[in-house]
Amino acid sequence: MSTVEYNFNLGNFHSPTPAPIVPPTVGARRPLHRICDVRQEQGVSIRSAARRLGISMQEVREQENPTHDLSLSQLIRWQEVLEVPLADLLVDSSGPLSEPVNQRARMLRVMKTAKALEESATDAPIQRLTAMLITQLVEVMPELKEVSAWHSVGQRRTQDEMGRIIERTIPDSFFGDSSY
Repeated sequence: MSTVEYNFNLGNFHSPTPAPIVPPTVGARRPLHRICDVRQEQGVSIRSAARRLGISMQEVREQENPTHDLSLSQLIRWQEVLEVPLADLLVDSSGPLSEPVNQRARMLRVMKTAKALEESATDAPIQRLTAMLITQLVEVMPELKEVSAWHSVGQRRTQDEMGRIIERTIPDSFFGDSSY
């Protein structure tokens, strides 16, 4: 059907009724991004991503959903937090990450392992080897200097970080009658 039809009965032209506009995310819910995959490859925890983005962990989980339609500014924030090219967040979710991002992820995992070895080493020779390995990794990729070890149990927090309790509000009813 063309966009303009001739009405033979009235002898004039008119536009057909436009079809309803359906947002692309309705129906099949195709993947729009691969933030979750990239975050995991980069070794960034949900907690760390939430802290860096300045949002709650629940919001991180929602935004990581591949069918969640993010604004351009949100994608750029994710790109900054994950330190990857924006294109790596947008490519088809079934395709591999770009080689530089894969290489960085591999180096990150090696550094996390080296830091974990350093923390657990008790023998002087092993301590020297791990220190040398860490130094060499930082020479190859200076940004690895700030990487921490793998978490052995749960997730460690610095003394500056608040626990999960800070994310929850305590209802006034918890404190009982506050009328005195």
